[in-house]
Amino acid sequence: MTSDHQKLFEELFNLKRFGIKTGLEHTRKLLQAVGNPHYQLKFIHVAGTNGKGSTCAFLYNILKQAGKKVGLYTSPHLLNINERIRVNGKTISNEEIITFMRKNQKHIKNIQSTFFETTTVMAFDHFSKHNVDIAIIETGLGGRLDSTNVITPEVSIITSISMDHMDVLGKGIDQITKEKSGIIKDSVPLILLGQDEYIQSIILEKAKMKNSIVTIIHPDNATLIRIDCKGTLFSYNGNIFHISLIGKHQVLNCMIAIEAAKKVCDEVNQDKINKACRSTKWPGRIEHLINYIYYDVAHNASSISAIIETIKTIHPGKSIIGLFCLKGNKDIDSIADVIRGHFFQLLVTSDEKGLLLPMNRLCSLLSNHQVEPTPVPSVENGITILKKAGKEDCVGLIFGSHYIANEIYRMFEISFDTGNI
Repeated sequence: MTSDHQKLFEELFNLKRFGIKTGLEHTRKLLQAVGNPHYQLKFIHVAGTNGKGSTCAFLYNILKQAGKKVGLYTSPHLLNINERIRVNGKTISNEEIITFMRKNQKHIKNIQSTFFETTTVMAFDHFSKHNVDIAIIETGLGGRLDSTNVITPEVSIITSISMDHMDVLGKGIDQITKEKSGIIKDSVPLILLGQDEYIQSIILEKAKMKNSIVTIIHPDNATLIRIDCKGTLFSYNGNIFHISLIGKHQVLNCMIAIEAAKKVCDEVNQDKINKACRSTKWPGRIEHLINYIYYDVAHNASSISAIIETIKTIHPGKSIIGLFCLKGNKDIDSIADVIRGHFFQLLVTSDEKGLLLPMNRLCSLLSNHQVEPTPVPSVENGITILKKAGKEDCVGLIFGSHYIANEIYRMFEISFDTGNI
């Protein structure tokens, strides 16, 4: 990459200095400057607290298997920004990112667009240039004021909702739910995961106001057959599905994707759905790294609870040794409650770039909540301990953040194929 190219990449990442802005004005201004590429596109819009990315991955593969040219925009990325924007298995190239930045850097500067606003517009522009049949769009944090909410989709999806990002979305579950239900549009059908009655009532009230027909995916409609380190087997609507992703929560995400795909594509059939679901990968989601060691990016209480339950299901009777790190804006009270008592040993560390809570600070917070942490100086050091423990009939679980993915894959010598999900 030339110095000029590197400078444009740095300009893109430096947009993070503007932080998180809630509102659509800047996104609309930048879209207009770029030529409003979203007007030529069909969308599926996905919001929720947990399961958005996995649901998008399942849906992306089902529609590809049905013969559609599909765009996918997700966040955050694990290793490279290119992962956020894909078309039919191919991520946006460095050259395409650079071309967009060079062409639009004056607009970005004048509008003072944030990093997420810019990548959102970049994604729409990319999908328009590649003439996708449909684009699957994952919200960033919320819904109502999320940059992605400038679109009118064919279908809206709301996955599991729980407490997270309270600094942006609000302190109560009612506020968070109202923000996320802000993606519901007039007369646009909604696929909704059945969940807590209070949360669901807020969403259904909004859907009623918007004249949106709601399809509720009831967890009881699926029967779990088996979970192991190779994936999950379940039955749904009289059919057997085998998915590569691990856990009963992934069954729910897969069910949502199946029903959404049927809404937008007549070519979807059982054989294509089975092939797509079996081949779907989504790194960092109870990812089986080696032997008895797993990695999950879970960083809120509900998602951490789900992965602990899954690991115990796969490896009943085995002691769990955790390697944990966390961003500073998380609800440590709730997280400590679901961690407490489940780990034989909980190793605590931070990332090499200093983006997460310092090790000593996180240890102190956990200790204040009656969780006994063991500080380790680095992810590398923690993984070394987990590898040794795996030989002693223990399970290792690395969790808490996307920001340590590069260190993990480097330590396990895993080649990360960003185009393969």
